[in-house]
Formats: sequence, structure tokens, C-alpha cells
Amino acid sequence: MDKLQNKLEEIRSFCRTNSNPALVEKYSRYFKEGYDAYGLDSKNMINQKEYWLNDWKEELSIDDYLALGDKLFESGKYEEGSFAILFIASFKKQFTSRIFEHIGRWLEKGVNNWAHSDVIVGEVISHFIKKEIVTLSVFEEWSQSSSRWKRRAVPVSLIQALKNGSEPNDLFLLIDPMMLDVERVVHQGLGWLLREIWKKYPQETESFLLRWKDSCARLIIQYATEKMDKSQKERFKKAVTKR
Repeated sequence: MDKLQNKLEEIRSFCRTNSNPALVEKYSRYFKEGYDAYGLDSKNMINQKEYWLNDWKEELSIDDYLALGDKLFESGKYEEGSFAILFIASFKKQFTSRIFEHIGRWLEKGVNNWAHSDVIVGEVISHFIKKEIVTLSVFEEWSQSSSRWKRRAVPVSLIQALKNGSEPNDLFLLIDPMMLDVERVVHQGLGWLLREIWKKYPQETESFLLRWKDSCARLIIQYATEKMDKSQKERFKKAVTKR
């Protein structure tokens, strides 16, 4: 048994030993796409992650953890994917554009729920943006992905770009081709981003929303206008077509 297979079996043994069906039932309602999980306590997972990182530090490199992550995501088990993310997020000082591309493949073929998509962005992708390891142009390709979770990651990632000082028009250009996306989870991400841009640049955001309000999904508008008062929201109602 090679070293990665050995580590994989150790992780899965830990997950089985510490499984809790009550936690699976508790959290399953948040996942409309399904929730295949062991039911592990998050604090227990973090503590165990730290133990393994220390125990395996002489054996595994960042590339080993990427390959281990590939295997963990293959199972579809929620906590196995979570461990993959927790491991790689611990190697931020070693991040390069090559690592970014590999994480992108996780979003393409491994991730199957909104939580992993958002956690990858918050714990991993945001660092690439913050440290300018990649440019925002990489998200043009992501926006055309066949994976709804990778497409969702685009607007969620751009929230970090906004915090970094990106201009609103640059962000609008990146999401403009996504405004007619058919997936609800992408609509949520787009609306979330637009709400955050509106807080800093209300006039520019409202102009963008007025251009799209009659053609994009209403959920995008609902999320984007959530912090507006009632009179402001009225402007973004869908126009009624007269017959």
C-alpha cells in the first residue's frame, strides 16, 4: 500500500469511528443537492487535521496533499472533501498559479455542494487574490465551466477582489456573461456579490441592475437588493409586459 493510500485509509477510519448519524440528519436540510456525510464534529475535525499535519510533515509535500485531496473528493463524502480543503489551506505560503489550477480542478470535478465551493473560496482562493498570485482574468474561463459549483465560485471569489480594491466596472465585466446562468446556486453567488458591490458603489451597481432586472433570474435581484429600503427596491421590479 503506497503512502497516500495508507493516509486515505487512516482518514476514512477516523471518519467511520467518529461518525454521528444525528449530525447528518441535523445538517442535511441545508443541502438540497443531497448530503452524503459521516456526521463529524467540526472542532474534532480541525484538531485531527492539525494532528495529521504534524504527524505527516516529514512524509507529505503540498503535491502529496493535492493528490490526496483528489482521492478524498472522489468518494463524495462531505467530510473527506472538507479534509482535502483543510489540508491545502494550511500551505498558503507555498501557493503558486499551478496550485490554483489544481484547486480549480477540484471545483470542476470534485466539489458537489455549495458549502465546499464557498469554503474553497474563503479559505483558499481568496489568498490567491489577496496576494495577487493570479489575475482576475482567470475567472473568465471559470465562468464558462460545466460545473455549477465552479461557476458559483466566480462571483464569490470576486467579493475578495472587491475588498482588495478592484473597480466595480471590472467586476461587472466579469459577471456580465453569467447573468443569464440557469443555476440557482450561481444566482445566489451573483446576488451576493452585487449586494456587496452596492454597499460601496451604489450608483454603479444600480445602473448595472437596471440593465438586467427584466432578463436575469429574480433571485439575483432579490439578493442584490436585500439591504435596500422598500422604495429603492421598487425600482428593480420586473417590468410588466403588456399584451
